[in-house]
Amino acid sequence: MSASRVSTARPTRSYGSGARILSIGIASTGLLTFAYFSIASHVLGADPAKRIDLLWSVMFVIISVIYRPIEQLLSRTIAESRARGASPRTLRVPMLIQAGFALAFLVVALALRHEVVHHVFEGDSALYDVLVIGTMAYAASYFARGWLAGHQRFGLFGGLVLMESTSRICFALAVAVGIASGPTAVALGIAAAPLVSLVVVPLAFLSTRRAEGTGAGAPGGGGEGLAEAPITVDEAEAALAGPGTEGVQESAAHGELSLRRGGGFAVWVSSIMLSEQTLLNAAVLTVDATSSNRALAGIVFNVLLIARAPLQLFQAIQTSLLPHLTGLEATAGHEAFARAIRITILAITAFAGAVALGLLIVGPFVLRHVLFGQSYPYGRVGLALIGVGMGLHLTSGALNQAALARDRARAAAGCWGLAAVVFLAWMLIPAVSNELLRAEIGYALATGLLAAALGALYRRGSPATAGPVALR
Repeated sequence: MSASRVSTARPTRSYGSGARILSIGIASTGLLTFAYFSIASHVLGADPAKRIDLLWSVMFVIISVIYRPIEQLLSRTIAESRARGASPRTLRVPMLIQAGFALAFLVVALALRHEVVHHVFEGDSALYDVLVIGTMAYAASYFARGWLAGHQRFGLFGGLVLMESTSRICFALAVAVGIASGPTAVALGIAAAPLVSLVVVPLAFLSTRRAEGTGAGAPGGGGEGLAEAPITVDEAEAALAGPGTEGVQESAAHGELSLRRGGGFAVWVSSIMLSEQTLLNAAVLTVDATSSNRALAGIVFNVLLIARAPLQLFQAIQTSLLPHLTGLEATAGHEAFARAIRITILAITAFAGAVALGLLIVGPFVLRHVLFGQSYPYGRVGLALIGVGMGLHLTSGALNQAALARDRARAAAGCWGLAAVVFLAWMLIPAVSNELLRAEIGYALATGLLAAALGALYRRGSPATAGPVALR
C-alpha cells in the first residue's frame, strides 16, 4: 500500500462531509446564541443584560481554558490511533485530566464565592450558582465533543451543540412571552443547556458500536461505510516509516496516551484557549472595570459578538479539521495537508471580506435598530475593523489546528500568548480615548499579529518535515 492512499482515501471525504454536517448544526447554534443575547438585551434592560453578558464571558473563559484542551486532546489522539488502524485507547488519561481540572475549578470557585458574587455579579448570588453548575456540567459536554470528533461522528456532534443552544434560548423566550421573569430565569438557560445536550451521548455510543459491528466504523471512515477495505496495523506502520510526529511514534510504541504527554498537551492548549478568551473578553472586563458608563461593557460585548458568532460557526471547520490533519500528518500526506489549509484560508478570506464590507455599509443601523435595541453611536470604521479582525482570528484558528496536528502545541501557545499580552496592554493604555474604538482597533491589531506569527510557524513545517510548507 502506498502512503498516498493511506493519507487521502477516507479522511479527505470525512473532512469535507464532516465540515458540511457540522456547519449546519453550529451555524444554527451561532444564530441561536446571538438571538439569546439579543432577546436578553430587549427584555431585561441594559444593566441586567450586562450581568448576563459577564456571566457568559466569565464562564466561557473558564470552560475554554480547562475543558477545550481535553476536547482537542481526545480528537487528536483518537484520530491518530484510527489513522494507524489501531483501536483508540485514550479515555483513561483524558478523564483523569478533565476530572482534575473540574475539581480545581470547584475548589477555587468555592474559595472565591464572596468576591465573585459581590465584585463580579454585583451581589446576585443566583448568577454565581449558575456559573458553578454550568461550568461543572460543561465538563461532560466537552468530553463528549472530543470523543465524537475523534470518531468523526459529526452529525451527532452537531446535534449536541444544537440541542444546547436550543434549550438555552427557550429560557430567554420564556421571559419574553411572560412565562417567567427576571435575569435569573434568563441565566438558568446557561446552566441547563449543557445538561440537556447530553441526551445525545447515549445515541453516540450506540451508533458507534453498531458501526463498528458492521465495519462502517473502520479507521478513517467516519462511519460512512465506504467499500474500501480497512487499513491494517501493519500497513499503517509501514506508512508511518516516513515523516511523522513524535506523538505518533510514542503512540505506536506504547499503544496508549501517557499521562505526562497528555497532560503536557492539555497545558499548552489551555494556554492557547486562555489567550483566545483574552482576545474575546479582555475588552469587556477592562471596560467594565475602568469606564464610568455602566452600560458600556455590554456595548463592547455586543460588538465583539460580531466576531464571536462566526468563531462559533468556525468550530465546525476546526473540529473536523484537527482529526483530518492529524491523519494526514501521521500518514505523510503533506501535500493534502497544505491543500486543506489553503482552501480553508481562502474561504475565510472571502467570508471576512464580505462581513467587513457589510459592517461598513449597514453595521451601525443593524446593531442599533435590529439586534440590540440600544441607542449607541456605533462607528462604521470600527465595526469594519472587527470584521477584519474576525477574519484574521479565523485564519489563526486554521493555522493553530495545523500546529496541533503536527504536535507543536508549545510553539503555538507562544504565538497566542504574545497576541493576548499585546491586546491586554493596548486596552489598559489609553492611547485612544473612546474605549469602544480602542477595543475595535486593538482586536484587529492583535489578531493580525497572531495570524502572522502562526503563519511563520506553519511555514516551518513539522519537526520531522524537511523544508517549509507554502501557504499558496
